[in-house]
Amino acid sequence: MQISEAIEADAEVIAQLLGEIEAYYGGPAIVPPVNEVRAALFGERPAATVLLARDADVVFGLASFTRLWPAAGSDTSLYLKELFVREEHRRAGVAGALMDAVAEAGRVAGCSRLEWTADADNPSALAFYEALGAKQNLGKVSYRQPL
Repeated sequence: MQISEAIEADAEVIAQLLGEIEAYYGGPAIVPPVNEVRAALFGERPAATVLLARDADVVFGLASFTRLWPAAGSDTSLYLKELFVREEHRRAGVAGALMDAVAEAGRVAGCSRLEWTADADNPSALAFYEALGAKQNLGKVSYRQPL
């Protein structure tokens, strides 16, 4: 298995993964248009960085992250927006390898910390993150508002 940063040629498989992510969260497995994925990730102002875990042409999963500023003082943090492993590749070390790669990307970028959220009703994800040594940030509440 190799972890590498996605390139523009990966837009189609990323779109497929996004449809699988929607289905995982209970929504319709709608694959977004590839041109929208390409514009979001490889346009003039990329919205995020995506790492793909794969073996040759078989993609196992992805991690999507962006930088946040300020973190503490003038520090920058890395924010993991999505960690997803296809069902047939779960519990095989893929998620751990992706998390290691995201953390390394944060260190290389000079970030002071890695942050993310997890669904409270996903006990396997919570156990995975706790096994990594991550601590829940009980002092924060997450909000979302449509624009």
